[in-house]
Amino acid sequence: MMHPSRSLNERARTVIAMLALCGLAGVTNAQPAAADDAQSKQMFKAMTDYLAGQQAFSFNYDATLDIVTADMMKVGLASSGSLTLQRPDKARMTRTGVVDVELTYDGKTVSAIGKNLNVYTKIPLEGSVEDMIDTLRSAYGVEAPAADLLSANAFEIMMENVSTGKDLGSGVIGGEVCNHLAFRTRDTDWEIWIADGDVPRPCRITITSRMMAMAPSYTVQISNWKAGKDVTADDFQLKTGDAKEVKIEEMPGLDDLAGLVEEGDAQ
Repeated sequence: MMHPSRSLNERARTVIAMLALCGLAGVTNAQPAAADDAQSKQMFKAMTDYLAGQQAFSFNYDATLDIVTADMMKVGLASSGSLTLQRPDKARMTRTGVVDVELTYDGKTVSAIGKNLNVYTKIPLEGSVEDMIDTLRSAYGVEAPAADLLSANAFEIMMENVSTGKDLGSGVIGGEVCNHLAFRTRDTDWEIWIADGDVPRPCRITITSRMMAMAPSYTVQISNWKAGKDVTADDFQLKTGDAKEVKIEEMPGLDDLAGLVEEGDAQ
């Protein structure tokens, strides 16, 4: 471990030595920039093509949302959950954190319950999963976990404002070898780790703000991936029990990302 009293040069030499031992020194310059950019986009497209080709898939996730407090302390809010998607118009999402939330979509209605608050809401909405995600985002400010990856047009959506892409080689997520890619837009840097091999599923995605002080970020790590017939059958109905019905605007805790936007806007 580096000691704070060591000189800057000593620390720099130590870091360079550690990077070299890990095989990371100069990784971003390993190939010409244009080739690096093309290769990273090609690998990302292979993943999005794989996802778009799945009629049904499910996964568990662990998320960490960075926020920056008024006194400039960066803290991470952790949550866990699951997602099941069945194309074209079925989904179930859960999140356990400050608020224990479950949301379902059956192609006609979005339903959500705050289990530890004992309240629920329902809104009529007909269309595809993509329509549901877009409506929740634009009309109610609610984001699904790794929302853009769930779209059948994920590549076009996520590459729209990308200026640079890099292939950073291999990493290991949850004991699985993954291809590590990094992309830059005007407002954000984002990284994605994609499982190596015949099933190029997403393993982790991190989005970091370039426009807010202390660069807060949002990370979703994915596990227990299932696709096709391995996905557990679901009727995509929400059990509300004796919970009280409220308007969606009165449902707290539906969106992890709200805190990131509020904190950033306040700075």
